[in-house]
Amino acid sequence: MEYDPIKNKLGAFFNQSPALRKLFYKLLDLLLLRTWHIHKELRNWAKTANLKANILDAGSGFGQYSFYMARKHPEWTILGVDVKDDYIADCNNFFAKTGKTNARFEYADLTKFSKPDTFDFALSVDVMEHILEDVEVFKNIYASLHKGGMLLISTPSDQGGSDAEESGESFIGEHVRNGYNIKDIEDKLKSAGFSTIDARYSYGKPGHISWVLSMKWPMKMLSASKAFIVILPFYYLITFPFCLILNQMDTDGTHATGTGLIVKAWK
Repeated sequence: MEYDPIKNKLGAFFNQSPALRKLFYKLLDLLLLRTWHIHKELRNWAKTANLKANILDAGSGFGQYSFYMARKHPEWTILGVDVKDDYIADCNNFFAKTGKTNARFEYADLTKFSKPDTFDFALSVDVMEHILEDVEVFKNIYASLHKGGMLLISTPSDQGGSDAEESGESFIGEHVRNGYNIKDIEDKLKSAGFSTIDARYSYGKPGHISWVLSMKWPMKMLSASKAFIVILPFYYLITFPFCLILNQMDTDGTHATGTGLIVKAWK
């Protein structure tokens, strides 16, 4: 299944006004479990961060994480990069309209992008599973960080993170790999130069159930028929409270295994 066409249609709808786009971000914050984990890690990092931290959002997409950081920490400077020109243009336009002058966006291929010794923190959310030359990206981000800088990654694990079928084909067609093994991603980060690495599972049992209810089933139905968008609000009215509870359980819990990984690496 291809996520991008559905994501692009949703993005186009919510991009009609700044108010709608803010609503879109809010919905993503509530529904996407990865956002719960990322926000938790950002809050922890911010406790000891440089007051005027320089941030790289590597693969900024719709810009929701940059918006969260720009709003929570107006003293931070954020650069979002992505390979999709339309995403970059939309983000720059939206941030200008909402007065968030501490964030800007530009086109960049992460396999070639490097700004040596520039950033205190780099964020990569659901990006690395789309890039074949992942070690090159890790090397570029390592070079771009200050000494002591941290890279935070959210990515599917090899424990079913891309919901691959028995044939090996991923449920999410844009992925070039069906998830990372913890040792594999640790070894790749070490080969890129990172000295300290902390990797843990996310999307344990509670999180996986939430993902099926809040993302997989709605996406499958929307891809089958656009008519489903009419009943989507009623579907979420029933499932949403359960998903919130499951998301909180997953964020607060420790998981022996899971379909997602949260990885922190320091230079």
